[in-house]
Amino acid sequence: MVCWVLKKSHSKKDEPKHCDPEDRLETMIQKLKDLDFRITPQRLAVLKILAESRGHPSVEDIFKQVKPNFPTTSLATIYKTVNLLTEVGEVVELDFSHESNRYDGNKPYPHPHLICTKCKSIMDPDTATVEDLSKELARKTGYKILNHRLDFFGICPRCQ
Repeated sequence: MVCWVLKKSHSKKDEPKHCDPEDRLETMIQKLKDLDFRITPQRLAVLKILAESRGHPSVEDIFKQVKPNFPTTSLATIYKTVNLLTEVGEVVELDFSHESNRYDGNKPYPHPHLICTKCKSIMDPDTATVEDLSKELARKTGYKILNHRLDFFGICPRCQ
């Protein structure tokens, strides 16, 4: 499966459920190379984790996964890499005011999330209606919708 990349010429109908991790990794690497950023072994490890993850890890989660293979890596290095990826549009940051932010490198475009208030798991539901809602809001209000964030909070089946 080819990874869907957010471009004005694409429609949401082209959007896959999840991007192929290898395609996502190659896309992220190429973007950083195009912007003249080095691909260090530590940076590559962070990219792999984000490309493969469907669990929306925090920086601390990524650090725990990178540290065994790169013991001299600092938490600051992970933060810098994740912030860089967010700035260049290769990662979506989910900002939580009272907890660690979480990151989505597999689907780096606006999409809804289901968030468990007990275990803090985050899931990407399959839905195309968000795009329809965005268009309807723009039509009814006159707003030019630039971005959106739609999160649903509840208790996942494992925690019920």
